[in-house]
Amino acid sequence: MKIVDVKARVFTYKTDTSRDSEGHGHPGPTRDARQALLTITADDGTQGHTTCLPAYVTEDLLQSYIRPILIGRDPLMREQIWHALYKRQRGSSGQMSDRVVCAVELALWDLYGKILKQPVWRLAGGYRDKILAYGSTMCGDELEGGLATPEDYGRFAEWMVKERGYKAIKLHTWMPPIKGAPDVKLDIAACAAVREAVGPEIPLMVDPNHWYSRQDSLWLCQQLEELNYLWIEEMMEEASLSAYQWLNSKLTRLNILGPENMQGKYWTRAEWAAKGACDMIRTGVYDVGGISPSLKCAHIAEGFHMLCEVHGGGAGNMAVCASIQNTTYYERGLLHPFIDHDKPPAYLNRIDDEMDRDGYVHMRDEPGLGQDINHDYIEAHLV
Repeated sequence: MKIVDVKARVFTYKTDTSRDSEGHGHPGPTRDARQALLTITADDGTQGHTTCLPAYVTEDLLQSYIRPILIGRDPLMREQIWHALYKRQRGSSGQMSDRVVCAVELALWDLYGKILKQPVWRLAGGYRDKILAYGSTMCGDELEGGLATPEDYGRFAEWMVKERGYKAIKLHTWMPPIKGAPDVKLDIAACAAVREAVGPEIPLMVDPNHWYSRQDSLWLCQQLEELNYLWIEEMMEEASLSAYQWLNSKLTRLNILGPENMQGKYWTRAEWAAKGACDMIRTGVYDVGGISPSLKCAHIAEGFHMLCEVHGGGAGNMAVCASIQNTTYYERGLLHPFIDHDKPPAYLNRIDDEMDRDGYVHMRDEPGLGQDINHDYIEAHLV
């Protein structure tokens, strides 16, 4: 069996999420947006698909880097193909980011599952068929009744737990260009409001993503220990391994989860684990270049008796969560009082991560990644 075609089709859809000048998502007026469908075809006609941002699968990327690696290869040789993509990154002048590699590898896994007539989460390990989700908020805003104040965070957290069934919550707090952000005292006020709203038993986490100083990070973490938070992530620039080693040595109860955005795939995660810069390893398909390197991150963490928590949602990250033993939650979001996360975009017949009233996301038994793509809609809205 051989791969005979790799193509991407860009299409339009409606979204009610807007991006600020720093790239953070917020509720906004309905607008037109673009998405891409990447398709890898084998010589027997079997196809693997994934949806992604058009920037990850431009015709130039496909023609210059992706097709020369994939065309003619056996699609079952996933590890061989992934290493070929990784090696090609080195000479791509930054064009082949981990997100590009991830998009290709997700479509390849989907093809792999369909050829073998098995869901990806089983082929990748098959540890569980459901997992608790934590509700992961959007970052703070200035919208009345949105996430503009600590009290807003508290009210939304109470709804997530009591009405929607989440068993854990993670806050993304205020970030530039919001006026006054970052503000470590405002962040802790939101964290305190959420703890008061949901009670002492609900696991809570926070991602400030603010590149705080050592002093602000230490103060924030010490306050979070008093509030019995489970973990914190990316409060400082992750390129400074020594800063995280220093901070981790000062804490007794709060776990540091990382690295999230630091380049280096599983090699970087191994360094953080070995050198005491974190208590829990962070991975995610778009952070490290796909499902295969995400599994390696989890296995490295397992060797250190550490949890490996998966960053972000979607079918690929769900497959990783279901494939490994040493993880706790699936990240479901990003959530906001003004946005209905359970409503699928027009190009999907159902969302990837449907959640029951008990807070569990369930894996699907369909071959491949399990995305229910509306191909008729895509064909009708091609750019």
